[in-house]
Amino acid sequence: MSRPETILSAMLLLSVVFNIGLIIYARAAIVRLLAVSEELGDLQTMINNFAGHVKSVYELEMFYGDATLEHLMNHAISFGEQLETFEYIYSLTEEPKTEINKDLYDVEEGTKTETE
Repeated sequence: MSRPETILSAMLLLSVVFNIGLIIYARAAIVRLLAVSEELGDLQTMINNFAGHVKSVYELEMFYGDATLEHLMNHAISFGEQLETFEYIYSLTEEPKTEINKDLYDVEEGTKTETE
C-alpha cells in the first residue's frame, strides 16, 4: 500500500467513525426531545385541569368572590397560557387530528356532538 492510499484509508475510517457517532448522537437527541415533548404536553393538560378545577371551586356559592381563589385561578390560567407558547414542542408527539375526530367531537368542549 502506498502512502496516499494509507492516508485515504485512514481518512475514510475517520469519516465513517465520525458519521456513525453523529448518527448515534442525533438519535439520542431526538429521543430526548420527544420525551420532553410528551412531558410538556402532560404538564399542559395538568395545568388546564387544575385551572378548571379552581374555577369550578371559585364558582361555588360558598367561595364565590373569594379573592385568594380568584388570584389562584387567574394565575393558573395565565400560567397555562404561557405554557401554550411551547405548543410547537409538545405537539410533536400528538397525533394529527383528522376530519372524523373534528366531526365527532367538539374540539373546545370535548363533548360528543350529533352528526348528520
